Amino acid sequence: MPFYHSLGQIPPKRHTQFEKPAGQSGGPGGLYYEQLFGTIGFDGMSSLLYHVHRPTMVRDVLGSVDMTPKLAVEKNIMARKLIGFDAEPADRDDYLGSRVPLFVNKDLLVGVAAPRQSLTDYFYKNADADELLFVHRGTGTLRTLLGQIRFGYGDYLVIPRGMIYQITFDTPETRLLYVESHSPIYTPKRYRNHFGQMLEHAPFCERDIRRPQNLETHDETGDFLMKIKKQGALHSLVYATHPFDVIGWDGYNYPYAFNIQDFEPITGRVHQPPPVHQTFQTDTFVVCSFCPRLYDYHPKAIPAPYNHSNIDSDEVIYYVDGDFMSRNDIAPGHITLHSGGIPHGPAPGAMERSIGKRETVEYAVMVDTFRPLMLTEQALRIDDGKYYQSWLDD
Repeated sequence: MPFYHSLGQIPPKRHTQFEKPAGQSGGPGGLYYEQLFGTIGFDGMSSLLYHVHRPTMVRDVLGSVDMTPKLAVEKNIMARKLIGFDAEPADRDDYLGSRVPLFVNKDLLVGVAAPRQSLTDYFYKNADADELLFVHRGTGTLRTLLGQIRFGYGDYLVIPRGMIYQITFDTPETRLLYVESHSPIYTPKRYRNHFGQMLEHAPFCERDIRRPQNLETHDETGDFLMKIKKQGALHSLVYATHPFDVIGWDGYNYPYAFNIQDFEPITGRVHQPPPVHQTFQTDTFVVCSFCPRLYDYHPKAIPAPYNHSNIDSDEVIYYVDGDFMSRNDIAPGHITLHSGGIPHGPAPGAMERSIGKRETVEYAVMVDTFRPLMLTEQALRIDDGKYYQSWLDD
């Protein structure tokens, strides 16, 4: 995400004295506290933050809860369809408790959530992974120490690891798809030039990226509960100052939003392969967006996707809205898993139905992983158990 951004007040030169005004915490002559917030050591993207208080003051460590998903299938070959809206969280009212992990490997975790209550009683930080939230239903505000982002239907929220945040929901009818990635989430490299600028043929550009605004700066001391996910455990700590005490920051490492409706599909005379829908990349998986688009316009075109072998990846598709041309018996909130090792393709009759059609109005999110996925106990509870037979002739 190589786009520079800044909010609030920053000194003219980094790593230099930045004095507080008289009367603020620290009194006359006091200094703001600089923090480098980066990834991949000192080599990856980073931002420089300026705090009213030292960001290092931990008053107490209360305890930890193991968040490791309970696995049901570790070696899977079966194509599956999960009814995502039937997923039952451990605690519907809590933001973290509402998360239902479905698929996992050493690189990522994919799940769904239906939170009914905003995260306001504590602050959260995922120190293990970047988070990608896709908003299927509902609206709200992501509040972070680097500013706020309003979100709604179709938004991807990219939250870098280590980002302290709270999140508020405007209604109790929120539906989220979430991905936790142990490698940084970037925009696709092939859509950027060597300076980092999005190229002219890219399906989205910098104008489509929504950066944090409305920086909150709290000059408060007290007891502030922080929950930090680290090594698969959720640790509860008490901070001595309000985590949102940043007076200003600048750099390249920050949360941002991108809406799936701003993705401009790439089409051709014949059917285009899935990589043209790519929206994000990591070292271990990619994310693609299927959006309304005109179909292929060769006179003999078959708009339905051709059968293809999944040898090197597992494919997860989360169906959002619209008419899913290539599948039968699919509805919003359904999730399919096409396992590596066996081919898959359009459902029986879908290829023939697609001929002569001019467009599709579907929305879906696809996650293609480079290592096999394991299924959790929660995933099996919402598996229809028969999807793998859906390619048989009637």
